[in-house]
Amino acid sequence: MPRLPGVEFMTTTANGIDGYDVVQTFGVVRGIVVRSRSVFGQIGVRLQTILGGNITLLTELCEHTREDAFSRAVEHARALGANALVAIRYDATEILPGVSEVLCYGTAIRLAPRIRAADES
Repeated sequence: MPRLPGVEFMTTTANGIDGYDVVQTFGVVRGIVVRSRSVFGQIGVRLQTILGGNITLLTELCEHTREDAFSRAVEHARALGANALVAIRYDATEILPGVSEVLCYGTAIRLAPRIRAADES
């Protein structure tokens, strides 16, 4: 599987990547993570809520969960043979009190460097 020059895998929220052509589309891929807070985490969150301001315990939980969901989506795309993931989006749902699902999804594609500009044809 040939690699993009200087890039192992590219990701974007846009629908395409400038300077590259889509040579194959694999379709939608996703990464799903379901997380809950521990009892200790819930106590810490309640204490931070009383004090006000940024609730760092929840910020860290959300960031790690999104990062894991993103990594799973990229793994899914790579397993199909993609070298890029475009149109990346996130969705989150609270399944039960204190239990949330985070979904990262996008379109897995295979890119190749554009040989010449479209206006040169």
